[in-house]
Amino acid sequence: MKRTINIWSQLDKVTLILFFVLVIMGWLNIYAAVYSEEHKDIFDFSQLYGKQFIWIIAAFILAVCVLLIDHRFFLYFSWVVYGLFLFMLLLVLVFGKEVSGAQSWFELGGIKIQPSEFAKFATALALASYAHSQKNYDMSNLKTVIPALGIILAPAFLIMLQPDMGSVIVFFAFFIVLFREGMNPIVFVAGTLMVLLFILTLLVNNLYLDIVVLFVGAVVLYFAMKRQKSFFIGLGIYVGLVGILLLAKKFFLESLSVQTILFISLIPIAIILAFYAFQKKAKNAMIVFAFVLGSLIYIQCVDFAFNKILQPHQRTRIELLLGLKSDPQGSGYNLNQSLISIGSGGLTGKGYLNGTQTKYKFVPAQSTDFIFCTVGEEWGFIGAFVVIGLFVFLLIRLLVLAERQRTVFSRVYGYCVVSVLFIHFAINIGMTIGLVPVIGIPLPFFSYGGSSLFSFTILLFIFLKLDATRTESLF
Repeated sequence: MKRTINIWSQLDKVTLILFFVLVIMGWLNIYAAVYSEEHKDIFDFSQLYGKQFIWIIAAFILAVCVLLIDHRFFLYFSWVVYGLFLFMLLLVLVFGKEVSGAQSWFELGGIKIQPSEFAKFATALALASYAHSQKNYDMSNLKTVIPALGIILAPAFLIMLQPDMGSVIVFFAFFIVLFREGMNPIVFVAGTLMVLLFILTLLVNNLYLDIVVLFVGAVVLYFAMKRQKSFFIGLGIYVGLVGILLLAKKFFLESLSVQTILFISLIPIAIILAFYAFQKKAKNAMIVFAFVLGSLIYIQCVDFAFNKILQPHQRTRIELLLGLKSDPQGSGYNLNQSLISIGSGGLTGKGYLNGTQTKYKFVPAQSTDFIFCTVGEEWGFIGAFVVIGLFVFLLIRLLVLAERQRTVFSRVYGYCVVSVLFIHFAINIGMTIGLVPVIGIPLPFFSYGGSSLFSFTILLFIFLKLDATRTESLF
């Protein structure tokens, strides 16, 4: 089919300019982060900044290639791309190279490739394609939401096995898209409560937390049930069972924990409520009870995941953030040096290439995860404000583009782009100033690395292509 528009004239120039500015600023900051008197040439290909220049040129070529592809390709082959990267996530678990405790990389001739980075735009394409394929598209419908959750959680689960918890968290950015598309806000409330319960599980004795959850659940259940007499009968049964099992624990079931007793005693109540709910006489009460039961199970799962699934350094970072541990010379060293570096920049910074914290390598990973420290130290508050402003401007611009799309596919994909970039931006800068745990994810277009730069470039330019051809049919 003959193209009816000039793709180059229709590209959003504002987004293009922001992309180029951020990439070049990132490159200059990588140069400053690893600068040495012995290697002053910014085009020295033996140094990180020289290698990043190669990645940048390759990314620009990649962007042009994406723009030259027919826009219908991204819809027709979205599932193929998604399946390909799911397969790569499986392969990396077997043949991947371990870096920093995570088996996340393929190494080919000295070049490292991280499939989890590319899985982000693949998931965005699959999610957009799924939404586009629904005849009765309604994200408030549970039957529509469940497959969408599967699309998001499948790559997240494979990445968790590596384990790379930082990348896993990024995939939860896609939930923002589902909310925009009409998913029930109750899910958002439940997610917020899960985060709160996660923090409380680490701060409060689990037994006390279980008791609080049961008490709050009982109060809500009292008002949810139409017949208060039934509530008190159920409460009496529960208290009686707990008392009997506590006596049994004292005399011959010593291994039974109090938490297990509190949980087991709920089973008869669950059966009774399920029976009444089936007869449509206690639907609201069953929902409340299910929430209480789920909360108790979740508390135990958090405890298990924190101690058995998270790596020791990940646990330590969370404990440092919550104030459960103080280790300024050990695991807390990165964050302390980051805060010192950013704070030392003052209002206007120490000047380009004059950052002492950077120059003497006090800040670990200063060209990747902590690249923002270089901005804060050398460019000061004003420079940091400009960088943050550019990112915010880019996100707002992409929101505007997403809202003007004429197809569900393009709109959903656009919001996926915004959500992924926002989570990376917010978490990366948040961890350098101590607002979130240090989980190790790059700052888009700034951090050193080919995989992340290529991934963000493809993610962004697919959307720019879709936006430029929004007046054309996808069929």
